[in-house]
Amino acid sequence: MDRLLLRRMPSLMKSFNLAIWVLYGKKMCLAIPAKVMSINGPTARVDFGHGVTREVNVILVDVDVGKYVLVHAGYAIQVIDEKAAEETLELWNQILNQPE
Repeated sequence: MDRLLLRRMPSLMKSFNLAIWVLYGKKMCLAIPAKVMSINGPTARVDFGHGVTREVNVILVDVDVGKYVLVHAGYAIQVIDEKAAEETLELWNQILNQPE
């Protein structure tokens, strides 16, 4: 998977610059879009799609239920619009469904 992402990264960056990519040697850190389902103080339940939900810290952003955020390492780091979130999630689905 690392090789596929590294090979495709330049074209991905041009098309979808909302996913945050930082290279550390051959490892990458990235942020994934998720929809905020509920908020309870400094945490929110977010939906990454395909039934995957998680609790994330939202102290860094001002977000409401129904909005989309970029999640990195358990923290919502940026609020994004729905269209950008859906395009980025579709891109991830294409990457993850390709044979290596």
